[in-house]
Amino acid sequence: MIRIEKEEGKIIVNIDYSFNIVSIVMSIIEWAVIAFLAYRVYKRLSAKPKVWKVILVFFVGLFSFTINMEWFHTLVKIPILPLGVWILYGVLNRKEDRWDNYRRFAWIGFLANFIFLAGTLITIPIHSLIYPENELSTYISETKEASINIIHPSGEGRTLDQKELKKQLSEGEQVEFDSEIWYQEMYMESDNSKNKNERFPYQVIDTTPKWGSGQNPDIYMESDGKGILVSTPKTQYYFRLSQSVLEGLY
Repeated sequence: MIRIEKEEGKIIVNIDYSFNIVSIVMSIIEWAVIAFLAYRVYKRLSAKPKVWKVILVFFVGLFSFTINMEWFHTLVKIPILPLGVWILYGVLNRKEDRWDNYRRFAWIGFLANFIFLAGTLITIPIHSLIYPENELSTYISETKEASINIIHPSGEGRTLDQKELKKQLSEGEQVEFDSEIWYQEMYMESDNSKNKNERFPYQVIDTTPKWGSGQNPDIYMESDGKGILVSTPKTQYYFRLSQSVLEGLY
């Protein structure tokens, strides 16, 4: 999103690239569909209940027993039992005609769970198409302010070649890796853990992900300047470059 700051009499506009534009657009569509359904039902009622009560009934109707599962690193909630509808029936059915006035909105609330589910299932392939997970340029699109921090004593005092990194973003090749093998190599090469070599002694900072991707990963660089590990809250990706992007290493 956009953040405006004042610094030494100057106005600085910072744009946050970490928002997920696909999810935002899909959420707008989902709520538009729900609002349309509720409006159609409301217009057909001869005795129209108060709007705030309709909204309350809708949100209670959202409550449901769900089964959670992970699909392509995304949490998917599958609604099973309409708990909110049952609660509303137990409360509203005590008075004549009250349940009849609100039951449609309660069921729209439960139906909304399936609309959200459909939105999630549609969002996943669309997001993957626009922001491929196997392309380094998804996680790093701008390198003008990029630099490296040494996060392990085995790292040498190198500097990041921003132009070379920018040039190779589209060429970075994703490579499968086994973190267990990396761990064994690191700890078995030396009996003294304090002197062991760290595979990723550098952290790349101040990079910019692709606009609207919703990505805000931690990025680590291999000691040879050719390997980049992208760590997201969901998973990790390892990319190899053809040339080192650390100045002094070729």
